[in-house]
Amino acid sequence: MVDRPQLESAILNLAVNARGAMAGQGHLTIETANAMLDQAYADDHVEVKPGQYVAVSITDTGVGMGQEVMAKAFDPFFTTKSVGQGTGLGLSQVHGFAKQSNGHVKLYSEPGISTTVRLYLPRSRVTPETAQVAAARLSPDLAGQKVLVVEDEAGVRSFALSALRELGCQAIGADGPERARRILAEHPDVTIVLTDVVMPGETGRALVDSIRDTHPDLIVLYMTGYTRNAIVHNGMLDPGVRLLSKPFTVSDFGRELQAALEERRRAHVSP
Repeated sequence: MVDRPQLESAILNLAVNARGAMAGQGHLTIETANAMLDQAYADDHVEVKPGQYVAVSITDTGVGMGQEVMAKAFDPFFTTKSVGQGTGLGLSQVHGFAKQSNGHVKLYSEPGISTTVRLYLPRSRVTPETAQVAAARLSPDLAGQKVLVVEDEAGVRSFALSALRELGCQAIGADGPERARRILAEHPDVTIVLTDVVMPGETGRALVDSIRDTHPDLIVLYMTGYTRNAIVHNGMLDPGVRLLSKPFTVSDFGRELQAALEERRRAHVSP
């Protein structure tokens, strides 16, 4: 009994963290199972109500965590990654999702061996209706748009490119601002730029400022793992810019792109 997009985001967050912990080699396992959390377990975990749950477990064969790191793992902005390699928001968002879903999250880890994050989500007793999952709707406005994705994290960049193609767009990826400027010079028909806010060496805003004079008509969307307030208050972006929160779904992406195109259209027809 959970919100589907939030569950998707939680699993994506955990998978990205797991992949990072394995440094390019290892095994990522995602599994589900029914689980019973009894009164004894609930007595030891204040937020847990005894009952039937569905357990979603994400396990990696990465570096693992010691007790000191595990104790802080769910704290907002805590990260063991170097500057520019992560926001420290992934696990805290997963923890918040579990709590607001009346669920529970448990972390198991051994240094140098593996880590498992297990989400316990309330099991529904309602007979499910036939699933009516709509595919991402292709908008005529999006079809044929050429979009440049600027993102240093390969996994996020790959997902964004796949999502754009699913939405009917043409998509090109760049791993940083320098490469992005070269691509824009080679592809003057790019109409939209989606850029990460925080990247090693140069921010997304600095990139956009550097290309505004030569590409004044570009539609710009930003994406970040930070909250909007944190980004704006730190002076990294102006209020009112279009900002996607990572991780995002294909539907989220499509809605934001469509809104940006409609905004541009209204601006062009205004007296």
